[in-house]
Amino acid sequence: MTDNRDFTRRHFLTAATAVTGGVGLVAVAVPFVASFGPSARAYALGAPVEVDISKVEPGAMIKVVWRGRVIMIVHRTDDMLTRLATIEDELADPASLESEQPQFATNPQRSLKPEILVVEGVCTHLGCVPIARFEVGPADLGSDWPGGFFCPCHGSKFDLAGRIYSGFPAPTNLRVPPHSFVTENIVLIGADSGAT
Repeated sequence: MTDNRDFTRRHFLTAATAVTGGVGLVAVAVPFVASFGPSARAYALGAPVEVDISKVEPGAMIKVVWRGRVIMIVHRTDDMLTRLATIEDELADPASLESEQPQFATNPQRSLKPEILVVEGVCTHLGCVPIARFEVGPADLGSDWPGGFFCPCHGSKFDLAGRIYSGFPAPTNLRVPPHSFVTENIVLIGADSGAT
């Protein structure tokens, strides 16, 4: 009878130790596994950004940061839009078939509104920052330069819609981030409604 009581007590102690160890393991594992998820700061970096473009004059550009990337917003003039149609033969991907962009940006202007261009300010070649060169025919870019973006690292040239010219190192057009218009003058970068 003593052996039976010891056997029952031994089972109880074994079970109690196993349960306590299991609870301790779960208590340690939960924060460890949770640490693999994105932090609150990471969530905030990925959040959509509202940008007021009411003060951006035609022919001017502003830059904002979304997800750690520079986003260029250009208010194009009628003359800039006219120049887009005259250079399509010189572009590597004029229809933007090989580019990263929302569906609404597959038009020649690559934008929701023809006069407003929203592109990432990162060259698709090696990640350099293209410079806005909107002036027509500067001496260093040639008299036939219609305006656009120039990457000083390796010489890639993009038009006023962020499309790459043929024969330059960048493999694709500048990326168009998902965005939408909340109002006439407020752009929401990071949220793509696909409509104005």
